[in-house]
Amino acid sequence: MSDPTGVLFMAYGGPDSLSDIGGYLADIRSGRTTPRSVLEAITYNYKRIGGRSPLRERTQETIDAVMRKLEGEGFRAYLGMRHWAPWIEETVGQMIDDGIKRAISIVMAPHYSRLSVAKYQQKITHGLRMYRGSIEFRHINSYYDAPGLIEALAGRVHEGIKRWPEAERAEVHVVFSAHSLPARILQYGDPYEQQLLETARRVAVEANVPRCRWSWSWQSAGRSAEPWLGPQLDEHLKALAAQHITQVVSVPVGFVSDHVEVLYDIDIKAQSVARRCGMRLERPPALNDDPIFTRQLAAIVYAEAMEAGWLN
Repeated sequence: MSDPTGVLFMAYGGPDSLSDIGGYLADIRSGRTTPRSVLEAITYNYKRIGGRSPLRERTQETIDAVMRKLEGEGFRAYLGMRHWAPWIEETVGQMIDDGIKRAISIVMAPHYSRLSVAKYQQKITHGLRMYRGSIEFRHINSYYDAPGLIEALAGRVHEGIKRWPEAERAEVHVVFSAHSLPARILQYGDPYEQQLLETARRVAVEANVPRCRWSWSWQSAGRSAEPWLGPQLDEHLKALAAQHITQVVSVPVGFVSDHVEVLYDIDIKAQSVARRCGMRLERPPALNDDPIFTRQLAAIVYAEAMEAGWLN
């Protein structure tokens, strides 16, 4: 029997408790001091969603569902987080200890950016250096147009619209969104925005939502002085209300798991804005361990291993 192929699933990470938030932010900020106002604001956000991040559990559920579909194919799954335990570098060290010689990496973010997916891949390189090991990695850079991703997101659009009576569904507007990044990514031709807009367009077509009934917004911009991609979701909702659009489904296509950027930024913060605007805002669950989505991830991993000649 041949050696197993490692599959390193990676996600952003999040604090396991309120007491972890200081260390979590220090990791994100590369050790720079976090202003008290930022620490208090982030702590408040996590208090509102239960005092911790559910991202690790949601990601593990996704991984488990993917691996059930790859069972018997010689794969071994690992989880690494960019900014919290289990850190990517430490997971790479575990892979080295386990004797893994070849592996596929995939980020739980379908869209590529030098400021996102590339940073995860750099962590793998750091881990190999730190633990003085050698693993042949093949990186899946993006899967923004994967048919299963589009189909699963279109299903979420339908699920959201069906929360209205049938006679009112034709008036429901869909807002697609993703995590904002610094606007400077546009200066060097980063594909992030283009990939996201293409995902939104394909999902709208798959869900049979006409162009006049969907729009795009950014969300969850960082707390820094430089300009970030906009408009932000809160302002976009106000603009829609000014156009007398008051029935809205939020589908954050840039996230595949329920975590703080949706549980707080949409379900609490944006929801509050919507209520003040006299708007009904609904958000169906993130994909998490959706069977269509996880079947697609399994197919992507399998195809990558097949292309590498790693399957018997």
